[in-house]
Amino acid sequence: MTQTSVGRSLGIFLIIAGIGHFVFPKGLDAIVPEILPGDPRLWTYLSGIAEIAIGIALLTPLTAKFADTPIRLIAAYAALALFIAVYPANIKMALDWSSRPMPDPLIAYARLPLQFGLFYWAWSVIKAIKKLNSL
Repeated sequence: MTQTSVGRSLGIFLIIAGIGHFVFPKGLDAIVPEILPGDPRLWTYLSGIAEIAIGIALLTPLTAKFADTPIRLIAAYAALALFIAVYPANIKMALDWSSRPMPDPLIAYARLPLQFGLFYWAWSVIKAIKKLNSL
């Protein structure tokens, strides 16, 4: 990863995923855990806004800082936190879809380990930014 590219693909991924929350909200509403108060659409939109904001922050220059910390590093930590925060929705989806006809349960259960790939991706970006920042 170069200084200009580190975190960029994650940023683009998050922006596209965030836009999806507004284009196709109904499917995402269905996986919002019932424990969250209010209308599920609110949580769908809030998580979409968070994804877009974090994605944009991951596209800022590595020299852009907030409180002497690269904005891109803060955004990478925020991406990791967001991926962890939405994991219960993926669990809910797997449980809800377990009685559907195939391949729906397979898709829902396959998302669970794939989410760990997102954790790793965000963590890799964090490590790369820290390394570049220390040079």
